[in-house]
Amino acid sequence: MSDAIRHVTIRGRVQGVGFRAWTEHEAMRRGLEGWARNRRDGSVEAVFAGTPETVADMIQACRRGPRLSRVDALDEHDANLNDLGQRHAGETFSLLPTV
Repeated sequence: MSDAIRHVTIRGRVQGVGFRAWTEHEAMRRGLEGWARNRRDGSVEAVFAGTPETVADMIQACRRGPRLSRVDALDEHDANLNDLGQRHAGETFSLLPTV
């Protein structure tokens, strides 16, 4: 089980710039579990699970995002195993459909 599970919502120019793919790559590089998806309101939503330090590092990276993005705001709060369970079965990190 992961030590920390956090839910984040990132707002700004975060769709159409590869933010989800970047998030997946960065999370997997750090050994995190979780998922990311676009929201119809133009934001990106993600859940990250891992050690507290690694999750905090990933969230800090999301405040910058990939090169073409512009992050205006990032909201974060505690999440739980139910939130983490939204990923696809058998995957460590999933890109989910838009909601």
